[in-house]
Amino acid sequence: MNKKSKVAQIDLTHWKVTIPTPRADGKAMEVSPPEIFNYATNPVLQEFMYNDSSDGSIVFHAYPGSTTSNTKYSRTELREQMVSGSNSTNWTFKQGRRMKVKMSIDNVTKDEKGKEHRIIIAQIHGRLTNEQKELIGQKDNNAPPILKIYYDKGKIRVKTKILKDHSAADKAILDKDAWGDDKGYNFETPIEKGQRFTLEIIVTEGRMEIKLNGFQKAVYDDKNIERWGIFENYFKVGNYFQSRDGGAFGKVKIYELEVGHVK
Repeated sequence: MNKKSKVAQIDLTHWKVTIPTPRADGKAMEVSPPEIFNYATNPVLQEFMYNDSSDGSIVFHAYPGSTTSNTKYSRTELREQMVSGSNSTNWTFKQGRRMKVKMSIDNVTKDEKGKEHRIIIAQIHGRLTNEQKELIGQKDNNAPPILKIYYDKGKIRVKTKILKDHSAADKAILDKDAWGDDKGYNFETPIEKGQRFTLEIIVTEGRMEIKLNGFQKAVYDDKNIERWGIFENYFKVGNYFQSRDGGAFGKVKIYELEVGHVK
């Protein structure tokens, strides 16, 4: 007797997806609501975002392909949209925001040294307002990511941004070159391929907390986070594949996903 198939129950109303397929201009293709709702039958998305009826997950498949602006890597990754179909409305740390996701690493290739390729599985990305963009003369609204969470050789690794000059004025820190990378932090518990785990990200004014499986946590509440309050932000989650090796790929499964205000 066949087991009853399961269908993913994830609300995509407030998410768009970027995939490695090129648009006419060569940049990576994006699919927003309402088109994303039919991802399982959409021929543009079927290779990269599809259901696994055996466990009720959505699979995010990525390999080296077309990229977005300011990056050399491709992705099959969801981008939060507080207003469905629009990138213009985002949130600040003062307003607070929370994302919780249950996921697993279904499969990932190895490099020539036998080490698994890295995948960024979740982010908080900064965004300039139109006024900030004009103030510093930047051509787009892109700002650095304050948070990147990696699957890195069996561990969940957290990376954040730090100011190069803590005395810099507010205008100066709007420039992405004002920010560098911290040394990173690895959660101790190893994560095996196929193992389900839960990530929760909670941000409030001057504070960012990342929880793994509900009890392990990393907290950031220093001057860097305080100064980051100048930016708008949005969540990203899925498979931002960190390799350009020929034949490389990764598959990330998402079982549950929720985002909203801090309770």
